[in-house]
Amino acid sequence: MLPLFTALLLVAAVPAASAAPVDLLSGQDWSHFAGAEQSADGVRITGLDRWITDTDYQRSQANPPVNVLGPRLAVTGDFQVDAKVSGSGSLQLYGALPIIYDEWRQEPPSVRVGVTGGKLAIAVWDGKSDKPVQTAKFGSAVPATTTIGVKHVGSELAFSVDGQQVGKVADRGAFSSGQVWFGADAPAGQSWSLTSLRATGKVQVLTAPDWRQNKVAGSWRATAEALPRKVGVGSAIAIAPLVSDDRYRATAGEQFDLITPENDMKPQFVQPRRGVFAFAEADALVDFARANDIDVHAHTLVWFEALPTWMRSAPDKKTVMLDHIRAVAGHFAGRVKEWDVVNEPINEDNSDGLEHNLWYQAMGADYIAQAFRTARETDPNAVLYLNEYGAEADGGRWQALYSLVKKLKQNGVPIDGVGLQSHEYSAGERVPAETFRKHVKALNALGLKVRVSEMDVSTSDTAVQAKQFGERMTVCRQEPNCTGFTTWGFTDKYGSTATVNQYPAVPGNALPWSASYKPKKAYTALVDALR
Repeated sequence: MLPLFTALLLVAAVPAASAAPVDLLSGQDWSHFAGAEQSADGVRITGLDRWITDTDYQRSQANPPVNVLGPRLAVTGDFQVDAKVSGSGSLQLYGALPIIYDEWRQEPPSVRVGVTGGKLAIAVWDGKSDKPVQTAKFGSAVPATTTIGVKHVGSELAFSVDGQQVGKVADRGAFSSGQVWFGADAPAGQSWSLTSLRATGKVQVLTAPDWRQNKVAGSWRATAEALPRKVGVGSAIAIAPLVSDDRYRATAGEQFDLITPENDMKPQFVQPRRGVFAFAEADALVDFARANDIDVHAHTLVWFEALPTWMRSAPDKKTVMLDHIRAVAGHFAGRVKEWDVVNEPINEDNSDGLEHNLWYQAMGADYIAQAFRTARETDPNAVLYLNEYGAEADGGRWQALYSLVKKLKQNGVPIDGVGLQSHEYSAGERVPAETFRKHVKALNALGLKVRVSEMDVSTSDTAVQAKQFGERMTVCRQEPNCTGFTTWGFTDKYGSTATVNQYPAVPGNALPWSASYKPKKAYTALVDALR
């Protein structure tokens, strides 16, 4: 929850609902909106062509930006939004923020409007499918510079052009949440201008929440910070719930002194087109961390998944990889503490133990060393990690990982540590504490730090879950080279083990807090392991 004084300030700053037009551009924040450039004349929107790619490396869902830190509306009845636009593009009014679950974007109810081919094109999503439930085109000879009106009356949406109604459709529950968030997009590389945006009716303007959160005695964070040797404790964090969910935001600020951006620094998010960078969401996460004295473990510079399709098809892979590292690590230099430089390079089934991904195919195994050297040159103060799954257990993956990092160290590659992800999705993946300890000690002998980087334990047996989390935390506290412990999300409400590609997504059962933010036995075990 927000501190009382902050809540009072927000209430005081919000005008009462009235029929007078409310200006949503002047004096409002559009500077943290990916693809937007704010000026005295309004906001210039440039198309990012940002997509979610699936595990087959194909574009699966468009991922247009939303102004997460800008103005939004609280609506308690009928209302109208009027937008003066110039050029071809779209304005989208969302009833809630989209939630990203790794390879899937959960589309909330929304309404999209824009001028295309001399007509007003509209699309309506009902929050029950990735696809719009209704599309239509209204009017004729609609000029490129015009004022588009979206009026919500009862259960209908009426659309107007320069004050003249051109059509209406059922609202499909688009704004049943009582809120309106604003997004915008354009065709790839094209731009349009939003020169006026006003709302009338039963509306109030809400602005971004205060990032500062209370610290709580006895929390996981407070217990860790009382240790004689610092061990960072934290979670992967997503921007949408951080902005829109008060309990998510409060828990993150209270409980963690180390966070990892879950998706917002992956290549398909930050460089959707070559040379076009979209840092707004990742910057917001970093700002939240800095406001709460939280370290950022940045994730990830080089991977073979979560890539924009242009990266995969580019003929000059080495240039692409190195330029991406320089641009992204350079942007965050001095603001993040650590980087996952290379993510998941191991494939124990290959004779050299490496995944023969697109970077390997272009540069051979040396892509890993080149990535670390470039990251060090770009941000000399960042702690540089290689991050891998399945290597906390004995077997071929561990052997391949150990062989790789030993060789990197012998060759003077500037690798500082290894992240052992620690995903336990089934009973067969439960790793004994002493096996994990053995691996931590082996890496210490090579001069490498270790962090538990993405832990989750999928099971309905809360005692087993608590045992796995607690024992892993105990080892990390006891071994001097274990510097951090991060869960892959913290509440099942937004966890990556949710059953997705369906509406609504079904929460998993893998994290220390339930979907209703009730601390589980696993949370207690994590805290007790530090005492």
